[in-house]
Amino acid sequence: MQAKETLFADLVQGKAQQFQVPLYQRTYSWTEKQLRQLWSDILEQAELIERGEQANTHFLGSVVLAPSPQNDATFSRWLVVDGQQRLTTLSLALAAIRDHVKDAEPRQAERIDEQYLINKWQTGIDHFRLLPTQADRTQFAAHIRGPLTEQVGSSVATAYSFFRRKLVEAADPSAPQDVFRIEQAITSRLTLVAVTAQHGDNVHRIFESLNNTGLKLSQADLLRNYLFMKLTTRGEHVYETYWLPLQDSLSNEELEQLMWLQLVLDGDDRVRRQDLYAAQQQRFERDEASEEEIEDYIRELYGRAAVFRRLLHPEEEPDAAVRAHLLRLNAWQAQVTYPALMLLLDRRARGDLDSTDTARAMSYIESFLVRRMICRVPTNNLNRIFQSVPGQLPLDVPVADGLHQLLSSENRFWPDDRELREKIQKAPFYQFGRSQQRKVVLQRLEESYEHPEPVDFAAAQLTIEHVMPQSPGDEWLEMLEEEAADGESAKDLHSRLQHTLGNLTLTAVNSELSNHPFERKQGLLHGSHLEMNRRIAATERWGAKEILARADELADRAISLWPAPLRGVGRAQRSRDWHLAHQVLAALPHGTWTSYGDLAAFLGSGAQAVGNHLASTPGVVGAYRVLTSEGKVSEGFRWTSDDEGDDVRSRLAADAIRFTVTGAADPAQRLTADDLALLVTEDDDRAEAEDTAQRTTSAGQGEETRADRFFRQLAADDSPETVEAVRALFARWEELGGWIGHGAGQVMTSAFLMLGQAGAPGRGIWPMTLYPGSGRGGTAEVVFQYLATRDPFTDRALRAELLTRLNKLEGVHIPEGKLELRPNIRLSLLEKNGNLELLAETLVWFRDRWETRETV
Repeated sequence: MQAKETLFADLVQGKAQQFQVPLYQRTYSWTEKQLRQLWSDILEQAELIERGEQANTHFLGSVVLAPSPQNDATFSRWLVVDGQQRLTTLSLALAAIRDHVKDAEPRQAERIDEQYLINKWQTGIDHFRLLPTQADRTQFAAHIRGPLTEQVGSSVATAYSFFRRKLVEAADPSAPQDVFRIEQAITSRLTLVAVTAQHGDNVHRIFESLNNTGLKLSQADLLRNYLFMKLTTRGEHVYETYWLPLQDSLSNEELEQLMWLQLVLDGDDRVRRQDLYAAQQQRFERDEASEEEIEDYIRELYGRAAVFRRLLHPEEEPDAAVRAHLLRLNAWQAQVTYPALMLLLDRRARGDLDSTDTARAMSYIESFLVRRMICRVPTNNLNRIFQSVPGQLPLDVPVADGLHQLLSSENRFWPDDRELREKIQKAPFYQFGRSQQRKVVLQRLEESYEHPEPVDFAAAQLTIEHVMPQSPGDEWLEMLEEEAADGESAKDLHSRLQHTLGNLTLTAVNSELSNHPFERKQGLLHGSHLEMNRRIAATERWGAKEILARADELADRAISLWPAPLRGVGRAQRSRDWHLAHQVLAALPHGTWTSYGDLAAFLGSGAQAVGNHLASTPGVVGAYRVLTSEGKVSEGFRWTSDDEGDDVRSRLAADAIRFTVTGAADPAQRLTADDLALLVTEDDDRAEAEDTAQRTTSAGQGEETRADRFFRQLAADDSPETVEAVRALFARWEELGGWIGHGAGQVMTSAFLMLGQAGAPGRGIWPMTLYPGSGRGGTAEVVFQYLATRDPFTDRALRAELLTRLNKLEGVHIPEGKLELRPNIRLSLLEKNGNLELLAETLVWFRDRWETRETV
């Protein structure tokens, strides 16, 4: 066998050749987890290219090749013994780039095709440079011939769609990426080791050997072994004096993070945590470090561990102001800011900064995060921003002032007061960021009232409450009808305002408030210990006028609490709302559509403005899938590209959109503003179920268990027959070996159909979550979006089979497009003949797939 380092471009381009994936290989199976990591690596290499740094490449892995039996002198054919996942993924990424630039740069698109994807003068299957297994061949070939107007669900289609979506995101004005640099990163910066077998080698035995895996050492393990290998005379002393206490005070993961932070503090703003060992080793080898220098490194690491513990355990910080900021940043889960926070605490420990200025500097970090979150600035470049702080902090001004100046600089997009006020008034705050981050914002706003008896937020079980409920009854809609502007319905007005900050508060009695009329809520809010709730209760009514007035008041407080960026530091103009629109349209699943009103509510914009933008902006992927609220093509819709075609309905039909007898798009396939939010924001609000769900336990005298509370709330809105059907479903689930986990409940309580060990995060799984109805009847939420991250349901075909089985229930019609989302089934449908039995059979199938996952 021969091995050599190569690049994707060198491997696949040049003479006519083909790489064939043999039958014994599994089908293409990369999920979004692997795709996201690869995309991060690609973008990092693109940035290095932009900076002119040509030395650093990224090792992607090995590709093992063997001569194909069909090989001949004029057309080389190779069997891909190992590495087909990498080759397929890179080919799909290049196909996505080709299709992304096709309209604007047709010659470049043709070049990409001929250099990397096809053998131009070959026909049939020889036309393709990569030939996957038979199961993937049709889909892969269709994408290489592309672009496709119809995306059929498969891992190949998912990967292609991922790269199309990410290329749209790469046009982000805050950190624009040149698409041809991305191409260059893929083809010329991702290194592979190509291992070539010879005729007569046992190819199948090679494949078996390559796929045996073992326990990998962490970066901290590797670096520790390297350090003490170098300490030939002082190793025992250094270990007992510094390393053992260091290891006792931090977990292995925390120690690895500290080692990485030490590199960053020393000015290396490009090293990734997964490359920690190689980077530190290269530094020692380059400087020919002596034993004394290695001991100095470990001693400094030991000293910084005490500083690092303040980030992990803010309650240990003695200064009240610094402690308050650290506690909030800890609650925010702001590990991305650790390089900047470590810099501040390290400077304070060295005497270069006092606690007052440390707290002031931390207020800029907190403001930077909070203002960006409220103004819906994507988080995709936060790592780069904060990792660069130690190396880019100005040296000619005090530390806190320098940090203020650095974060205010061009393209960091720290929203100013005007934008902050506008977004508080209009943007759907409840649909962006993490749930804990939204609570931090509301808690800080409550604290700003400086109530003489402040609430102990650590002890209080507070959740976020929509004052005007998410499911408004007739009284709410009648009031909104009076306030709606011309051409806007009460439901449109509700959709536009329900998730804005002016309509949100914190409460410990969320379930009691539910979706009741405002008069009933007033009494409960008036008795609250929170000042913001008392102020809401003091108003006579709660409509659009009151929500906007409160938003303005909260904006005043937010502007005061979270400092603004400096003016005149070279801020760039933003067009983020429209970029966010482009992102979500590029992410629309196959078989779905949305309306102008839904897209506007998601953006915090107006439907007319959305329509104007789509009509005047060429190249917006999926623009034709935005329809009127009735599911009709808008009279004002026009193609913005000459070759798009003019038959919108045909294009929609090709995307699997069905039409009613009136010619309207099927309303079941419509994605609401809430659905759109799921497509582009982090899915962590409910995925914490394994950590928070508890088995039903006995309660003390007079106490209500979570299970009791669930059924009490369910019975308030559903019939006794539905309640009994749910009890029967739970009993059947427990007979199958599952258990019922009941969450603490953010809006109301919930019930999870759990498999796996209770209290062991990461080991369990659940197919659906049940919620009481809040006036509309209980629902079972099918968690397709969550299942896509859990084996074996990372396989889209398994999720599609689950959908097919559920659709056999009478009254259930979940469109295929919602395989990426969390569709609901009415619990009342369990009353229908046969539905309970069909659902139980589906759950047996689900359990069996999960229990046999290791052999799938």
